[in-house]
Amino acid sequence: MKIPYAAQKIEDDDIATVIDVLRGTTLTTGPYVEAFEGDLCKVVSSNYATAVSNGTAALHIAVLATGLKANDEAIVPAITFAATANAVLYAGALPVFVDIDKDTLLLDFEDVQRKISSNTKAVIPVHYGGETCDMDALSPLAASFGLSIIQDSAHSLGSRIRGKEQGEYLGMQIWSFHPAKTITTGEGGAVTTNDESLYKKLLKLRTHGITRDITQYTEPDQGGWYYEMQELGYNYRLTDFQCALGISQLKKLPSFAKRRAEIVAFYNEAFANLPVKVQASPEWSEPVRHIYTIRLNDKSRRLEVFNKLKSKGIGVNVHYIPVYLLPYYQKLGYQKGLCPVAEDAYERMITIPLYPAMTDDMVEYVVKCVKETVS
Repeated sequence: MKIPYAAQKIEDDDIATVIDVLRGTTLTTGPYVEAFEGDLCKVVSSNYATAVSNGTAALHIAVLATGLKANDEAIVPAITFAATANAVLYAGALPVFVDIDKDTLLLDFEDVQRKISSNTKAVIPVHYGGETCDMDALSPLAASFGLSIIQDSAHSLGSRIRGKEQGEYLGMQIWSFHPAKTITTGEGGAVTTNDESLYKKLLKLRTHGITRDITQYTEPDQGGWYYEMQELGYNYRLTDFQCALGISQLKKLPSFAKRRAEIVAFYNEAFANLPVKVQASPEWSEPVRHIYTIRLNDKSRRLEVFNKLKSKGIGVNVHYIPVYLLPYYQKLGYQKGLCPVAEDAYERMITIPLYPAMTDDMVEYVVKCVKETVS
């Protein structure tokens, strides 16, 4: 049996929805994009959504929309995918890495407080694995320092914070619809917000910095063909057929969330007496879990366990190498030892399969292999 660590769940109705668009006359910048954005807003409780080509594009334009620039700093947790920090560099600013909580693997709130400086202009909390950061604590702290907040919600579609949706908080949220994520559009991402001024910036940044909104023109309208490029933007648009898939997938979010929760509960019980640690769920988090990691008590066995599980057909992975340990960041001057809890967690981590299409037999096989390998 071969089981990947993540996989999309595409069904006949998803395929039929996409085929309908492909048989139509509009493949991009058409009605399905706006419809998908509207559906996403309803799910996450935001007023505005900007669909883009992938999660990294979402991070990029969200950072740019805050006005982050050279010599500014943005706080980023050490355990995240490189794109979170890369987006800060794209704007010419500097990521400041904070450590993580040893149990939840979410950003360490006290380390955030220690590392805020006069140059800090933004904080990017990452809802790692689908567990959520405490936005009820982070939001007032950010407001007191005048910091923009960009929730990196790439892992956490459907997750709630003390009964609230992520979109109910100030700032922006970015989402990813990669096939490994909770729902998929193939590739794809989005930025959501309740701030209309941010939304208008995001729309322009998505499409070459161009607007066709006559109320925003700086020069007299010259006719129906006229548009203005008002800043340097990008081509980060998402197609209609991808958005059609997203509309279909969003309808399945409750069932996807339920299945993920069942698998997480099964794993938690099965691994309770093994020499491993699993990600803790903080009391405020109501997660839809994206990935499931185990951390070995004996970190010297990580490579051995990883390879043995892989040899048994288990699609293991590691999420993530602390970003500042990557060669590019080392060349920028970041050094080992910056976030010791994150470094220790990384050295023990193995990600095991978690996705809705897993059958009970597949889940039981993963548990059997983990027990045989780590005991």
